[in-house]
Amino acid sequence: MSTPALPSLFVSHGSPMFALEPGTTGPALRAWADQLPVPLRGIVVMSPHWMARTPVVMTTAQPQTWHDFGGFPPALYELQYPAPGSPALGQEVLEMLAAAGIAALPDAKRPLDHGAWVPLMIMFPQANVPVVQVALPAGAGPREVYAMGAALAGLRSKGILVVGSGSMTHNLAEFFGGAREPAPYVVEFSRWIESKITAGDWEALFNYRSQAPHAHRAHPTDEHFLTLFFALGAAGKDAQPNYLSREVMYSMLAMDALALQ
Repeated sequence: MSTPALPSLFVSHGSPMFALEPGTTGPALRAWADQLPVPLRGIVVMSPHWMARTPVVMTTAQPQTWHDFGGFPPALYELQYPAPGSPALGQEVLEMLAAAGIAALPDAKRPLDHGAWVPLMIMFPQANVPVVQVALPAGAGPREVYAMGAALAGLRSKGILVVGSGSMTHNLAEFFGGAREPAPYVVEFSRWIESKITAGDWEALFNYRSQAPHAHRAHPTDEHFLTLFFALGAAGKDAQPNYLSREVMYSMLAMDALALQ
């Protein structure tokens, strides 16, 4: 069934505490989700907290809520997000990737990691939309992750929301610095990325590690940023960003969230 194409979405999921301390980003995401024009058939999400040597797709029927973190308040571990999975949608994702020349494997036991369930709990608290996760292939670069998103672009016309969940900046070595004002490098990096998405400068984005200001400080490792390219690929090269949030938490976590259409 074809419907008007949904936007794709990139959301910064920040710290796991985002589930309890949503700042201004959480309400913005919830308001955006509430105005989606069609009932969702499902959600396909890539999180940096599931990395695999090759592409893998969740086909779990009822994924568990995985509290894949330590050292946080007990209330965080009590949260559950009992959204159903969808083996049928997982198989559809596998077939679309294969049609694009991307070989992927199914995983019928994969739980939902916090990169998936934390933002989805905020956006869709009823937990009634089926969720399928796609693993981030270890060693993949921006172009490869973009190609995976592009292979799934057709889902957007079938009532499926395609989500890249990561972080616009993610230098955890600076997490406990105590500062609360946004670090200048965080703002400079984030707004450079915004300017290149708006301009459709894909080559600059693909080569962000050599071209973006403070790229290595913003992302000592790039897994939390690569999921942006999953959302960009699903949106297509003519997509324009609709920024839902530009909040910065803890001085160094840019919580940028943007819909692409």
